[in-house]
Formats: sequence, C-alpha cells, structure tokens
Amino acid sequence: MLKQFVAVAALVVTCTALVVVLLGSEPPAPTPPRVVELPTPTPTRTPAKRRPPAIKWRTSLALGTPTAGRLARGVKLPADGRHHVTWDPVRKRTPNRWWRRYATDDLVRIVLQVTREYAAAHPRAPRVLIGDLSRPHGGDFGRRYGPLGHVSHQNGLDVDVYFPRRDKRERAPRTIAQVDRKLAQDLVDRFVRAGAPTILVGARLRLRGRGVQPWPNHDNHLHVRLGPTARR
Repeated sequence: MLKQFVAVAALVVTCTALVVVLLGSEPPAPTPPRVVELPTPTPTRTPAKRRPPAIKWRTSLALGTPTAGRLARGVKLPADGRHHVTWDPVRKRTPNRWWRRYATDDLVRIVLQVTREYAAAHPRAPRVLIGDLSRPHGGDFGRRYGPLGHVSHQNGLDVDVYFPRRDKRERAPRTIAQVDRKLAQDLVDRFVRAGAPTILVGARLRLRGRGVQPWPNHDNHLHVRLGPTARR
C-alpha cells in the first residue's frame, strides 16, 4: 500500500514538472486592452442673429427740384436688410454702392415701411430690390455716373424699386416676361398708400394707381417720387 502511494505521488510530481516545462514557470501576463482615443468633438456654435444695420437718422432737407436740386443732411439706406436688398444698376449686382443710397429721411422711412409691410403680406416672396436713390449731397446723377444715368434723383426724393421676379431671384428683371405683375401691382399700391404722389412705370406692364404714369425705360422698375412734404 505504501509503495503504491509513493508511486502515485512520484507520478504527480513528474506530471507537474512536465507542465511547468511546457508552459513556463509563470503563466503569461494578460495583454492589456487597447485604448482607442476618440477625437474630441467640436462644439456646435449657434450662428448669431444678424442685427439690422444702424441708420444715422437726421432731419433732411430736399433743396430745389428732383431735376435741379441738392440734398442736405441726407440719410443712407442700408445696403440690405431683412426685407430689402440694394441693386447696383451699373455693375448689375448687389449691393449698390454706398454713395448711390442717400435720400431724405422721409423717403428712407417710407422705403423701409413699404418693404416691411410687403414682406409681412408675402412671406414667400423675395426681398424687395432697391436701386438708386441720390448721391450723398444730391446734385447731378447723369451719364458720368453710369450708362443712361438719371435726369432726376437730385434732391433725395426719388428711388428706383425693381419689380419682383417670377422666379423669385433677387436680381433686376431683364424682360417683362420675368416680372411678377401681381406682386408688382401690390408694390405700386403700397407706395401710393404711403403717400407717393408720382410713380413712373413701363407702359407695357399696365400697372394702375393714383399718380402712376407710363414712362420710357421703366419696364423693370418703378420710379417712386415723393413730394416736398411727404407723409412720415
């Protein structure tokens, strides 16, 4: 019995030694997990709301007449805003240059009022395209300031407003077919209600209203002229 126990113990020792030889004296260390570094996400910034450009308001004075006059203490219409954008008729692009955007404070207020009310009535329509007003101090605005030029626009009481396009692009119409006549008539009506006594339009558009007159070279815009005592 003792001999059998000794034989079994010797066999166990031999097997243990064999395992140690085959596997090594120590079990292999576990492989540490691989750490993957993820890029830090860039925080999303909410774009700041655009503030409308500040207007330097002052009481203006229209001197002389629209065809032979000057402008004192003119107010500059912002290049663009929530409801309007200016158009340079010489360079054929937006915005219009700063020195072509002066008028009396009455006219600037009426432009902003009409464009604001128009946008509220037609929320899907493009912004109203505003063209030339007057130079900073008024005076000649003829051919040397661009092709055709203006006979009037000399004392801050005139503004060109381009007709809305059917394709809703914020560019001046090139043909009568591009004009949205329903929206064009609405713009005319709003300037009439705002107190403009004279509005010049292309004869082929057949736009109507108090003070509306057909005029050559006005197929793509209406020419609004205030009186010397325009309503604020």
